Amino acid sequence: MGSDREGLRGHGGMNEGAPLRILMSAKAQALHGEAVAQVLQGRPHQLVLPGGGDVDIAFVTREVTGLSTKHQVLPATQAFYDSLRAAPSLRWVQLHSAGADRPVFVELKARGVDIATASGANAEVVAQSAVAGLLALARRFPQLMAAQQERRWAPLMGGALPRDLNGQHATIVGWGPIGQHVGRLLTAFGLRISVVRSSASAPGAEPAAVAFESLKELLPATDWLVLACPLSERTRGLVDAEALALLPASAHLVNVARGEIVDEAALIEALQQQRLAGAFLDVFHQEPLPAESPLWSLPNVIATPHSAGFSDGNAARVAAMFLENLGRWAAGEPLLRLAA
Repeated sequence: MGSDREGLRGHGGMNEGAPLRILMSAKAQALHGEAVAQVLQGRPHQLVLPGGGDVDIAFVTREVTGLSTKHQVLPATQAFYDSLRAAPSLRWVQLHSAGADRPVFVELKARGVDIATASGANAEVVAQSAVAGLLALARRFPQLMAAQQERRWAPLMGGALPRDLNGQHATIVGWGPIGQHVGRLLTAFGLRISVVRSSASAPGAEPAAVAFESLKELLPATDWLVLACPLSERTRGLVDAEALALLPASAHLVNVARGEIVDEAALIEALQQQRLAGAFLDVFHQEPLPAESPLWSLPNVIATPHSAGFSDGNAARVAAMFLENLGRWAAGEPLLRLAA
């Protein structure tokens, strides 16, 4: 299978006389059709809508997924996914997201299709959201906003006095573009950081990093546990009940990674019993988050609808990544940012 997959990458030299068929939404075709033609430099190609037959390449833009999640797929998104699954000639797919863990992309990858992610496109935005959530919890904004809704004057005094961030310890799980942006921002606020990633760093490297399997060693001294790692077999359930119990009661969790990385039932119990001070959660085991979930109403939780990476500049950055990969494909060069 390995040799077959290598043959799929940089496919531009194969079937030179046949039109290159590219699956895109109607909106993406209108926005990027001219740029696609410029990149292909006269090579015959055809832009295909969902249901339009076999394709070689697909570009999954934000409007394709829309309000769909990997747990709840709406009809328009399903039509696009059906077209992907029904295309025997499909060789690579460009995503608008950094993650490639939706079931359809897992299936395609297992079939030998290359999945190119948009890793880094929204990294700065996600990092800003993560740090905004951290700051809001640190400065007791949920408490202050609850008092505002009650028209109650409640200064942060006595037992409600916030701790200084300067000197606190943040453990960042995942050291890709998002984690690195988070690290720079938190360092600027005076926090000390530890890094957890796929492999430990060499002695003397900065910042020092440990492997995922060593996370629990850091937790007793962690004030802020920030999750920014991909979902994989190594990270699924990484923050389990035991890990949560190792955190100080004054610690907080920030999750802008994937909900499945955390034991959500254990997290809810820890928050309800005040064995964890609070959490900023942008991702959940089930999305949309069910209305009956206690996470909606816990006073020490900020819950947002998997929107930490949303920004009006993302679409242009993702399109640039797709066009770059398209040019590499046409030139027979390896694709960039392929899902592992």
